[in-house]
Amino acid sequence: MSMNKPPGEDKPPGEAKQGCLQPAENILISPGFSSSCLIHGTFNRHGGVSPSPWDSNNISFGLGDNAENVRANREQIKKTIGFRHLVSAKQVHGSRVHTVDESPVDDMEIDAFDALITNVPGIGLMIQQADCQAVFLFDPEKKAIGIAHAGWRGSIGNIIAETVFAMSKAFPTEPADVKAAISPSLGPCCAEFVNFRSELPAALHGYQVRPDYFDFWAISRDQLCAAGIRPENIHITAICTRCDQDFFSYRRDRDTGRFASVIGLTER
Repeated sequence: MSMNKPPGEDKPPGEAKQGCLQPAENILISPGFSSSCLIHGTFNRHGGVSPSPWDSNNISFGLGDNAENVRANREQIKKTIGFRHLVSAKQVHGSRVHTVDESPVDDMEIDAFDALITNVPGIGLMIQQADCQAVFLFDPEKKAIGIAHAGWRGSIGNIIAETVFAMSKAFPTEPADVKAAISPSLGPCCAEFVNFRSELPAALHGYQVRPDYFDFWAISRDQLCAAGIRPENIHITAICTRCDQDFFSYRRDRDTGRFASVIGLTER
């Protein structure tokens, strides 16, 4: 759901105010995540400074975009969410979870992780996407958060269960308390796997919606439920990034940028 600027809003669109990320045309906010201690959102590809084919809000290094453009786009996201630092990962389509247990002195990008968790306020945890899912996790009881990068390899490795388990161990989160949201990502309309018999385990073959096409939103929903999260606490954005030109899509364009999903706790 695209969010429009409400009448009378006197701050720039999207700027954090009173503990919430304010609506804007380039930010999606998941219902059910409303909390005075939480800021979260998915930023689409618009509103940045990068040229084509990364136009314009590319937040990933190493894709051919100028590093200064990437830094400028990340700075704008920090300004929007009202946090001084972003923590991201050099994602590898694995199932390792990193716990951020203290506030960094500067932005951090951690090697070889695909999920981040913390209970430290004032830090934006960021996932980089171009068809893969960002799975937001929020424990309102323990005031803890997580975010996972879930592509098809992450689904095979059940990065979702690993992230919920890590939160349970670290904070300690009760899964039944957790609220979850699945960001814009590759939908069942476009998730074609012609070699699925060799790429996907048999346990996932039942999620085939028509020949060679799979519903990874349903896979993630069921993995969240299996990890102990209540079905009524799960929100699926149901926006396909290959179909929707407002988002970067590797499947559609190949040479393209990455958009950001960010979650953070406000200062207590």
